[in-house]
Amino acid sequence: MSGYPVFLDLAGERVLVVGGGAVAARKVAGLLRAGAAVTVVAPDAVAELAEDPDVRWHRRQYRRGEAASYRLVFTATDDPDVNRQVARDGRAANVFVNSADDPANCSFTLPAVVDRGDIQVAVGTNGRSPGFARWLRQRLEHTITDAHADTVTLLAELRAEARAEFGTSELPGWAEAIDDELVAAVAAGERQAAADR
Repeated sequence: MSGYPVFLDLAGERVLVVGGGAVAARKVAGLLRAGAAVTVVAPDAVAELAEDPDVRWHRRQYRRGEAASYRLVFTATDDPDVNRQVARDGRAANVFVNSADDPANCSFTLPAVVDRGDIQVAVGTNGRSPGFARWLRQRLEHTITDAHADTVTLLAELRAEARAEFGTSELPGWAEAIDDELVAAVAAGERQAAADR
């Protein structure tokens, strides 16, 4: 069965990360960038987690049923019993759970992401080969540049202008105007020429 790709707005949402090691720290870093309110539950935690003022750390083991208090849950432990319990609790409470390197206990998987400003390109393999997703992401990182992100910024401004002038931004011509030449003009610093195009 194929996954359904989605970008979540986690700003202010309560997210639980069970585990306090390096893998948990990577998950927490991404969640904080997304604006989530992150709680870590782990008896011990690496310095990035233990010393981060933006992370609420409960220095203890996971408690049965705890997942129900959160919007989203991640496990990053090396204890399969804990991962299974968190996944069971998530299913019972209709809370999505991701268990690092443990697809059997996941209700969602995480893609490898190329992030350039407002552009995010996600590569997933339905959890079957995270290594391949990372490899493909690395290839895309060389293709998608900061000029693409700058082009999105320009297009957002022009879209707002079109909406103000015509009452809608859904106008014919976007598909013809957006191409490699537009991105090249932005990359060359020819912003006005790109806007005129």
